[in-house]
Amino acid sequence: MIVLIRIKGEVGLNRDVEETLNRLRLKKKYSCVVIHNPKKEELGMIHKVKDFIAFGKINSAELEKLIEKRGQSANGKKINAMETAKGFESGKKLQELNLKPFFRLHPPIGGIDSKKNFGVAGGVLGNHGDKINELLERML
Repeated sequence: MIVLIRIKGEVGLNRDVEETLNRLRLKKKYSCVVIHNPKKEELGMIHKVKDFIAFGKINSAELEKLIEKRGQSANGKKINAMETAKGFESGKKLQELNLKPFFRLHPPIGGIDSKKNFGVAGGVLGNHGDKINELLERML
């Protein structure tokens, strides 16, 4: 499972990048999407917007916390985070589990490391692998 978090805002974006972010359901700053089994096309879209998002592999404990704290029910009913997380891990879509397909997050506690110069200054944009769970924890 891959989690995508949009870090950069809307101002001054290329039209193609903005459309790709919209197709990934990352319409606003600090919005988050979880993709269970990314297809070749989705991986291509992630590669195209890698300079505007942070992404990496999410573990099941963080997924459960994300659903519990920031998940919004599509029909207004209460969410059972554990059952929903297990259903999503088994291959169901979030819409089938009566959950909105995106999550709105808070800005990270402690701020963002430099958005620019990724790799040089250890910024927050790009692929984080398993360390994305630490960033996600700060944003819940």
